[in-house]
Amino acid sequence: MSRAAFQVLVIPFQVDTNGEPRYLLLKRSDKNVWQGIAGGGEGDEEPEQTARREALEEAGIPKDACLMRLDSLASIPAKHFAERHLWGDDIFVIPEFSFGVEVQNKEVCLSGEHSTCEWLDYETARSRLAWDSNRTALWELHSRLLARHAL
Repeated sequence: MSRAAFQVLVIPFQVDTNGEPRYLLLKRSDKNVWQGIAGGGEGDEEPEQTARREALEEAGIPKDACLMRLDSLASIPAKHFAERHLWGDDIFVIPEFSFGVEVQNKEVCLSGEHSTCEWLDYETARSRLAWDSNRTALWELHSRLLARHAL
């Protein structure tokens, strides 16, 4: 199956009884970086389908978990992807669509893509993220969760 010319970022979260969100970050096995769940579309998948599949594959998060599409959208240079030759010579960047996913159980089942994971408060999570797009998506998710629980 061919990789679609887009990327997803999925940030798992939980909100405790005090309304405080916690975020799950994963440390990549191949690099010394922390991130949310990330991956590319397969075949004719839509971004939401990709987000659900990647969350299941990388962390064991059920496909029926509550998924929140964020407005945060980034562009990633196509040169970072091995499959770029399949997209044509006129594709220089691909979009990264961002999501939050609510997790009921703190236990996750990591794939081989990640060596470890941690549930973190917003400030700690933000300071560990390697990429601006991840920090922007985390900020948006955190702001939305705080606004939702303030009502």
